[in-house]
Amino acid sequence: MPRYTADAIRNIALVGQSGSGKTTLVEALLHRAGVIGTPGDVEKGNTVCDFSPLEKAYCHSLSSTVVSFDHDQIHLNLIDTPGMPDFIGQSIAAFPAVETVAVVIDAVAGIEPVTRRMLEWAGARKLCRMIIINRIDAKGADLAALVEAIRDEFGAECLPLNLPAEDGARVVDCFFNPDGEADFSSVADAHGRIIDQVVEVDEALMELYLEQGQELAPTQLHAPFEQALREGHLVPVCFVSARSGAGVPELLEVFERLMPNPMEGNPRPFLIGEGEAARPFSAEPDPDRHVVAHVFKVMADPYVGKLGVFRIHQGTVTKDSQLFIGDGRKPFRVGHLFKLQGNTQIEVDAGIPGDICAVAKIEELHFDAVLHDSHEEDYLHLKALPFPVPVFGLAVDAPSRGDEQRLSGALSRLVEEDPCLHLEHDSEQNELVLRGLGELHLRVALEQMKDRFKVEAQTRPPRIPYRETIAAAAEGHYRHKKQTGGAGQFGEVFLRVTPLQRGAGFRFVDEVKGGTIPGQFIPAVEKGVRQAMQGGAVAGYPLQDIEVTVYDGKHHSVDSKEVAFVAAGKKAFLVAVRKARPLLLEPMISLDLVVPNEDVGPVTGDLTARRGQVLGTRALPSGRLAIKGLAPLAELGDYAGKLKSLTGGHGAFTLEFSHYQPAPDKLQGELAAQWRPRDEED
Repeated sequence: MPRYTADAIRNIALVGQSGSGKTTLVEALLHRAGVIGTPGDVEKGNTVCDFSPLEKAYCHSLSSTVVSFDHDQIHLNLIDTPGMPDFIGQSIAAFPAVETVAVVIDAVAGIEPVTRRMLEWAGARKLCRMIIINRIDAKGADLAALVEAIRDEFGAECLPLNLPAEDGARVVDCFFNPDGEADFSSVADAHGRIIDQVVEVDEALMELYLEQGQELAPTQLHAPFEQALREGHLVPVCFVSARSGAGVPELLEVFERLMPNPMEGNPRPFLIGEGEAARPFSAEPDPDRHVVAHVFKVMADPYVGKLGVFRIHQGTVTKDSQLFIGDGRKPFRVGHLFKLQGNTQIEVDAGIPGDICAVAKIEELHFDAVLHDSHEEDYLHLKALPFPVPVFGLAVDAPSRGDEQRLSGALSRLVEEDPCLHLEHDSEQNELVLRGLGELHLRVALEQMKDRFKVEAQTRPPRIPYRETIAAAAEGHYRHKKQTGGAGQFGEVFLRVTPLQRGAGFRFVDEVKGGTIPGQFIPAVEKGVRQAMQGGAVAGYPLQDIEVTVYDGKHHSVDSKEVAFVAAGKKAFLVAVRKARPLLLEPMISLDLVVPNEDVGPVTGDLTARRGQVLGTRALPSGRLAIKGLAPLAELGDYAGKLKSLTGGHGAFTLEFSHYQPAPDKLQGELAAQWRPRDEED
């Protein structure tokens, strides 16, 4: 068994905008804990976390990486995550593995788009949050203004636990020790604000503090401090310089003494059962109960095989444990159990509740899988995470005939690793489309495929994922009758289509009475409708946001069969849709931009030229402006390069799918004119 228990574990994900210094901070923490002799350098490509050839080439993290170490009787699992918007899915995927999300902010760059999203998403997931301000000794850093901007943006619950001193050469504690001088504000005042915030969640303690004037010891404040973190009533702010080491010992102490252990964090939103019958399930950090673990990361290596990284939420995993994957009926045996240190796998005998471990060479493992050792936990899963929708795409082709299977296999491996990479086959165009969060996301995926799997691909722009819908209600009827000698085919369907609100998807309603369509044929009607929805009615794109109600029909006692009602349902649906004012929808993208003030005009002008609109702006420190915008996906293919050109490389942005809206009439006409629907034999 490990030398530590669950209450000694701290699980922390470092997230934030690219360039904020997360990987460098991990190096400083590993060095401080005595794990490495000299901190590595991202630019030199010798850090523990950025170990892949592509990460060294890009000088940026492209995937989440786990490191762990013991320090002062505490075991820390740190997850270093990418900060570039295209790889934000890797950060979100780490959320179920940790109690605390630490958002790292560059002291000069300040609040950036990824900063905001990470704090919002972590809060929505009810995780404890903290903010780490890095590069406090950098020239041009206005730390007092940044703290005020953080409080204005994210709330008064964001309070410093320590403050910089001697121009960022060191930090002074404001929680355990209320004495000392800081570069700005007052240590005593910061101490008072923290105590006031913490005692608000404990009435008895507040009475001691306010009415009796009693000074409270840190041990008295531990439970309410954890409660304030769990409830989002407190978001601690810490200062550090990962390069110089200033604030690193103090940050390590905060992790160890103040951040929650697995027995203190909010419970994970597990559900057991399927669909609407699923009910909440409580995973208890008890080493003697059934095993419940969640796979939050998989890595496919052509030589080592698949590596699955998981957080243990309940029970104890040992070598030779027999674990089921989801609702699988056949367990796998844990032959080797690992702790991870970047790219290094350290074999261990057991993993306890709260710990992060890995197993290798289990091909059935997949992202988001729940591992368990009893059929009592079949159909156990975590509530879905809010991943951004991948809408940027590339059509990929094998460079030569005969390589299609290798290409498809390699792409499937990459998609298994990244929840924001999707692979789809467009049967209408007969093209394989890889979708991601941006141009860089897709380019890196193809480079990884070439580097790791020795597979190359030819690429071209795919079709934009337009959709179709209807604007009015209408009815359709079709009689399918075919007689070819012997048994014939007969099915007749009357149905009604009604538009649903945007994003509602599809709803099928059976209102047939009197058995005019026997019950065994209703699923065939729905099957035909769904087939027709995939083929489109305006320009060949899938239909959505439609309710279909089947209310009448006819059957024949001998000739009616499933294939006849599939065909009748399909044709009746198309008849109705063509009368229901069909229209084309285009995907709209939400943009969060941060640009220098002097570049606002060109940036907003460019956005308008792309049929976009500015929804709002907000002034930021250091002469920058945050812009919220909306634009069609079809107009954003070259946006990364254009923004870089307009801002001299000083602009930052994130893109996220927002919604579908009707395309302009001209575009609808052009796409409809290009479409040649296929005549299908019934």
